[in-house]
Amino acid sequence: MVSAGGPSIFKSGIGCEACYEVKCSTNSACSGNPVTVVITDECPGCVSESVHFDLSGTSIGAVEKSGLADLLRNAGILQVQYKKVDCKYPGTTIAFHVDPGSNPNYFATLIEYTNGDGDLASVDLKQALDTDGWQPMQQSWGAVWKLDSTGSTLLPPFSLRLTSLDSRKTIVATAVIRAG
Repeated sequence: MVSAGGPSIFKSGIGCEACYEVKCSTNSACSGNPVTVVITDECPGCVSESVHFDLSGTSIGAVEKSGLADLLRNAGILQVQYKKVDCKYPGTTIAFHVDPGSNPNYFATLIEYTNGDGDLASVDLKQALDTDGWQPMQQSWGAVWKLDSTGSTLLPPFSLRLTSLDSRKTIVATAVIRAG
């Protein structure tokens, strides 16, 4: 269940991977049942609204009365109730997808399935032989974080430290990215 978010939800990418409970009840085709969605992108053209969810087809199907999804899809903008909730991925662990453009001087990774807040305030990288030094990564886009080496070769395995946006909880994944 995914959704794009307007600027106040997507937050220039920081809001990516955050979870929201969304319920539509003002349209006769709405079931009134809430659905939890994960923010995965920015809503194109949703500049002026303070809050906007561009629900996927699957998400719309989950908030509609059975068989009435086309009515909701054709209704345009729907009024919804929403609240931010913890992300829950039962049976799934956090995933790091290394960007294919990564090389000895540049590293980027997509981070998925972060239980709890979902959205990350910061990501830091520690190299193989560095016992104390955490290097801050930059958010590239959405849930992709990158580190450009400044003249030196990056030495895997890499450990990653993730800090959540709202609760400021920290997760350390030790030696999670191996060489190659």
